[in-house]
Amino acid sequence: MAVVIAAPASGSGKTLLSLALLAWARGQGHSIQPFKVGPDYLDSQLLSTIAQRPCRNLDLNLCGAPWVQRAFHGYGGMADLALVEGVMGLFDGIGSSEAGSTAATARLLGLPVVLVVDAGGQAASLGALVRGFRDHDPAVQLAGVVLNRVSTSRHRELLSEVLDRLGVPLLGCLPRTDALTLPSRHLGLAPAHELHNPGTHRDRWASLAEAHLHLGKLLPLLKAPAPGPDPLAIEHMEQPRQPGSYPVAVASDAAFHFRYPETGELMEKRGMPLIPWSPLADEPIPSEACGLMLPGGFPEQHAGQLSAAQNSLDSLRTFAALRPVYAECGGMLLLGRSLTDLNGTLHPMAGILPFQASQGQLQVGYRTLHAHRDGLVTRRDEVIQGHEFHRWQLQSKVPESLESVHSLWEIMGWRLKTRREGWGQRTLHASWIHLHWASCTTICSRWRDALATGPKVTTGVS
Repeated sequence: MAVVIAAPASGSGKTLLSLALLAWARGQGHSIQPFKVGPDYLDSQLLSTIAQRPCRNLDLNLCGAPWVQRAFHGYGGMADLALVEGVMGLFDGIGSSEAGSTAATARLLGLPVVLVVDAGGQAASLGALVRGFRDHDPAVQLAGVVLNRVSTSRHRELLSEVLDRLGVPLLGCLPRTDALTLPSRHLGLAPAHELHNPGTHRDRWASLAEAHLHLGKLLPLLKAPAPGPDPLAIEHMEQPRQPGSYPVAVASDAAFHFRYPETGELMEKRGMPLIPWSPLADEPIPSEACGLMLPGGFPEQHAGQLSAAQNSLDSLRTFAALRPVYAECGGMLLLGRSLTDLNGTLHPMAGILPFQASQGQLQVGYRTLHAHRDGLVTRRDEVIQGHEFHRWQLQSKVPESLESVHSLWEIMGWRLKTRREGWGQRTLHASWIHLHWASCTTICSRWRDALATGPKVTTGVS
């Protein structure tokens, strides 16, 4: 069955409860599959670290219902238990709608919801809030409530009486303490690799669950769904046109780490083994690589170190002139002329694309993409779904009169002025927009075809 961890609003404690349950389950010897509603990378990385298996994103807007169903049953059925962490408030979707919301995902998968409520400063008012969420949509089953930031035993007793009058089960009360605060950065939670001593945190969160949650009531809700087929099974994919193996270098370090796990798994399955490459370590791109992927991340935090990595930048310039390069969001910033760091200091980058990147306003939301040209993974007039999430902006050196010639696609979104964006050529894809390859496998097929038709690579193996 599995359960969805939801809340009235962001910041209520969804991630904390999810981590506590994951840590407790692992401590009890259970395998547990975490899922995250929406496109988020940072929460997913943290859930993966504690569960010790890759978290899978369930994103109706980005991936569509068929992929969400395949992923939930395919990956969830491989574990003993499963848990889905929601996004924002329970009914929050695109704009003022419920499109792609946690509630929409729970309805699609037929899953019960545990509501995490920040109960600080509340007593009888809790009843109005919980009643509203319980009765708003009868198709969403409320299995119970976990209260967060409950300061005293008296406070707990008051809130318990309120829920008893509603007939809503109280499934636990998490205490108010700074020790449970999760570190954050300018785009959300801090990356999982910045979590020092994850084993210590896992033990602390497991103890939190033992002491403050009704695990006897929660455990049956965590039971994994019936096993389903492999979401990346060959029947869901186009067959490769070219036989053979085509290794792909992937920027993988503290600056570049926003990547859905299914992307790499899909590439491996299609004969494109991944080779980690660290620009921060000033490494040259591996000589056996037929293509290069530059995923998103936080290059702005490491702009000075990246600028000083001349072996990596020289290698990137040479590689991009000969072989396919796919860059998303932060990965694209490595290709520009310069990048400002968090303090506004300008640092030279590879200079492959004619822009300077500096801090700007937050750009976030789902995007509908109308391709203007044939590119590395797109074809003219195709419409694709993507997601945008960044605070940096580009000042392009391309004259405005030529932007339509160089731009990859036109992007549209909720209350977003339609604009041209990205760079697209037969051997280069660079854009702010994140794509989900596994739910749109033509992307992977075209990427593989581009690798297969590129120049031969010397591997040193005779």
